[in-house]
Amino acid sequence: MNYDKSYFEVRGKALWFTGLSGAGKTTLARSFQHRLRQEGVFCVVLDGDELRQGINAGLGFTMQDRSENIRRIAEITRLFIDNGITCAVSTISPYPELRENARNIIGKESFAEIFVNAPLSVCEERDVKGLYKKARQNEISGFTGIQDKYVAPINPDLEIRTDLLSIDEATHRLAAWFEQQSCRISS
Repeated sequence: MNYDKSYFEVRGKALWFTGLSGAGKTTLARSFQHRLRQEGVFCVVLDGDELRQGINAGLGFTMQDRSENIRRIAEITRLFIDNGITCAVSTISPYPELRENARNIIGKESFAEIFVNAPLSVCEERDVKGLYKKARQNEISGFTGIQDKYVAPINPDLEIRTDLLSIDEATHRLAAWFEQQSCRISS
């Protein structure tokens, strides 16, 4: 058989959602996944909290553990996108060097950094798991935004202010941006 070479060069896209806990990363990722599926595009959501209960169980929040957590997530993401699957990755990834490492593992041409931005006060109000409260009472140590810093991206591919947009508006904005990037979705 004589196959067109481009048939074998299909790569997915990695949308790396970064932001504080409670900013809406996973909510936006799942909403976007639903939107893509309606358009016939397969998308996998990789949620940092879920991965810490499985493949990353046992990793703590030291810099070394955070780095290993992100490295593993990026390696899994790369496997998906190498097989033509778009990934919406929802993980705090609080430091620029962690996000840059993920970009290098995945490949710059396939990686998009999406800053899901909401003020700390809004994230604390949304805190359904009670993590901020526990961190403020020192029941959790090293919690990002309280005992540990979150360094916001300086120049993300896209910033979405979830304190100013509804989930539908945020999803529409993300979909419009995704389409502009020459990806397959209609707005």
